Amino acid sequence: MTDASNDPSPRGARRVTAAMVAERAGTSVATVSLVANGKDAGHVSARNAERVRRAIAELGYVADHAARALASGSSNLVVFVTPDASNPYFGAVIRGLREGLGDTYQLLVSVTGEGDVPTAAALGRLAALRPAGVVVDAPSEAFLDELRLDTPLVLLDAPRLPASTVEAASGAPSTDRRAVSVDFDLLGGVRALLDHLHVLGHRQLGYLGGRTATDTFRLRRLLLEREAALRGMRVHADDRAESIIDLAAAAEAFVDSWPRWRDAGVTALVCATDTHAYGVLQSARAMGMPVPGELAVVGFDDLASSVVSDPPLTSVRLPGEALGRAGAEQLLAQIEGRTAAPAPVIAADLVVRASTIGR
Repeated sequence: MTDASNDPSPRGARRVTAAMVAERAGTSVATVSLVANGKDAGHVSARNAERVRRAIAELGYVADHAARALASGSSNLVVFVTPDASNPYFGAVIRGLREGLGDTYQLLVSVTGEGDVPTAAALGRLAALRPAGVVVDAPSEAFLDELRLDTPLVLLDAPRLPASTVEAASGAPSTDRRAVSVDFDLLGGVRALLDHLHVLGHRQLGYLGGRTATDTFRLRRLLLEREAALRGMRVHADDRAESIIDLAAAAEAFVDSWPRWRDAGVTALVCATDTHAYGVLQSARAMGMPVPGELAVVGFDDLASSVVSDPPLTSVRLPGEALGRAGAEQLLAQIEGRTAAPAPVIAADLVVRASTIGR
């Protein structure tokens, strides 16, 4: 009978080490490390690589990535911080990140919670994992002010708000950055949206905003107000007309705000996200309010469900997968110590459907 204390197999009590694999394969520990981590191509002969793989299989060896992280100062983890992984939009961003990172890095998703924004303190706690890099979606200005992180960092959908009166009047966000940021062309999307509504004769617009501290929602409202004024239109927006990114909460916010908008002559409603717009469509239907006959409705994101909503929703398309892929490319350049091309600005196009032009 084999003594488990002397048995280097998975049945034994002792953890199998790279040295044990090297002894079984007749190679060096460095060779075992290269093969175990998939870096043997061009460095280890096919014969030796096969011997190491056979020894790994026989002994049940698993590479100690935690120990490697401690030794090297980083792991192969990339942390993605997002406010809501259940939202289909963030699911698209995650797919883009996963595709862009490839097989070398493992993607870990950290969810802050619906309606919450990431904090520098929370990100600091994630540093204990020694990630190779961090990607943060839609942070706030306060987050950037407090952030102290030595790890490669990329921000997604994190436009800086206009810092001057001149910038605010032009409707363009500040280009000052404290970290690499991949953003949408929100200005282009807002202009296309307003041009569409203007041609249809709408002059009084409501805005149902997102109740978070993220700059992307603040900028959407600011650009709407500035660009609408240039077209002789007015946006009716206030803090009472906001909700978290939740259909039921948005439906309730609309019911509460509609009397004020109706009295102001509002004929079109712009929503911070498609999810907000779905809540509006639900309440409008329950109230017997025809869309777009009495009220045209527009969202942001262009989620897959917008094609089958009732009526199908006109929306500013914010392609999450493209944002994620571009963010991954920027992060990999930092991790690998190479110069990346300037961070792209992702186009935000208007997709027109029946919620603004009728059935």
